[in-house]
Amino acid sequence: MNVGVIPARLGSCRFPKKILAPLAGKPMVAHVVEQAQKSEKLDKVILAIDSEETQEALKDFDFEMVMTSQEHQSGTDRVAEVIRHMDDAEIIINIQGDEPLVDPKVIDGLVGTFSDPKVHMATVVSRKLKVADLLNPNIVKAILDENTNAIEFKRNIFDVEIGGVYRHIGMYGFRRNALFQFTLLEQTEREIERSLEQFRALDHGLPIRAMIAHCDHWAVDTKEDLEKVAEIMSNINEPIEQDA
Repeated sequence: MNVGVIPARLGSCRFPKKILAPLAGKPMVAHVVEQAQKSEKLDKVILAIDSEETQEALKDFDFEMVMTSQEHQSGTDRVAEVIRHMDDAEIIINIQGDEPLVDPKVIDGLVGTFSDPKVHMATVVSRKLKVADLLNPNIVKAILDENTNAIEFKRNIFDVEIGGVYRHIGMYGFRRNALFQFTLLEQTEREIERSLEQFRALDHGLPIRAMIAHCDHWAVDTKEDLEKVAEIMSNINEPIEQDA
């Protein structure tokens, strides 16, 4: 079974309770779930929550929700808690709860990377990388090898490296055993220093296959980000005027 899990932690330092922030008439995270449910390759989508407030806010939606611990250090740990109770989950996709415009085709592409039996962990990178993105340390850049495995992630890029750089999209896929292996690994120095949990995999020798997409990335980290996403959604839903 292919399972998409959306970790939905209520607490957020930069934007408190952002997963429940109103967006186009519903809590933001509801859009994430609905987009994920459009995936053709996921057999199930689960929202992994950590508060009764979230549960109450989403009670009118027909979502499968699992209450998880408030003590998890990362979204991946929260995903693993859900999957431990699902013996038939084979491929697990960790979908960020702050991306209401997530493309279901990108999710399907990530699931598809596991058709290669050598792939145990995978992520998404995008060709859409502007000059401003290269200069922005908040946007993580990925460097790939000739087999499209991620070999480095950087917040700051130097000129000589620009040729082979992609924008990292924070979505991960795991085979079941690889997910549990990852959560048992110790944090590494690079992970702590750069606040990037993918270094835990690389530094412990767990390869990360990259699925190359051509997609935009609209994560909501601030209220300003939410306003941008709301504007994009209104333009998408704007009716097309037709000639009489």
